Amino acid sequence: MKLSRVLTYSSALLIGAVLALTGAGPAQAAPTAAAVDYVALGDSYSSGVGAGNYESSSGSCKRSTRAYPRLWANANAPSSFAFTACSGAVTSDVTAGQLGPVNAGTDLVSLTVGGNDAGFADVMTTCVLQSESACVNRVNQAKAYVDNTLPGRLDSVYRAIRAKAPSARVVVIGYPRFYQLGGGCLAGLSETERAAINGASDHLNTAIAKRAADHGYAFTGVVSAFTGHEICSPAPWLHSVNWLNIGESYHPTAAGQSGGYLPVFRAAA
Repeated sequence: MKLSRVLTYSSALLIGAVLALTGAGPAQAAPTAAAVDYVALGDSYSSGVGAGNYESSSGSCKRSTRAYPRLWANANAPSSFAFTACSGAVTSDVTAGQLGPVNAGTDLVSLTVGGNDAGFADVMTTCVLQSESACVNRVNQAKAYVDNTLPGRLDSVYRAIRAKAPSARVVVIGYPRFYQLGGGCLAGLSETERAAINGASDHLNTAIAKRAADHGYAFTGVVSAFTGHEICSPAPWLHSVNWLNIGESYHPTAAGQSGGYLPVFRAAA
């Protein structure tokens, strides 16, 4: 145990005793972020694609200063923070290239991954450019991949994290639904296509949550946080198709990172 944690724990006991003696009610010692070594892993939903203000040193990984891992670190000042999430990452990218900072001293890990493995970009491209039937067929192919192949790939990532950081709290975060059905979009995809895409997101989240739970990891969803802020809502926190910056399409805005992802991660961390 780190010395700083011993001192923090001793201080918490002393404060609790004082509060009890003064009649201030039962004390709940909040986790002290200053003693936390935190590593943020994952894909573009963790790196912050769509939020803008990307760190120049991150190159094509597009790590944003407005992404939830950076916002949490700025607010909590952990003893160390490593941000290795990368745009476009699949599960094998996490295990091969993002785990360098993860070690036995790591206390906290966050992770979003699985959407790219399931063909997220190709699904959306198919749905935007091809017919409704082609869109639904491609969504069903992605769901079959989630059922048959993705669980083993997630297992590989989760096992690799546990092997390197056996005592870390690992928070696995899901993906939002993209569309508010019956919303204000007057053009674009049909309601059938939007419903199929939303259903695929739910399907993916269910699979990720199951694998995370089987490894003893915390899973937290963001569907509720984004409800009322989907595409076609009056105040969307997700980009629709952005023809001027196609890579930001269907990714959270800065408000989606700070108002959607950050609160659920903060609650779980």
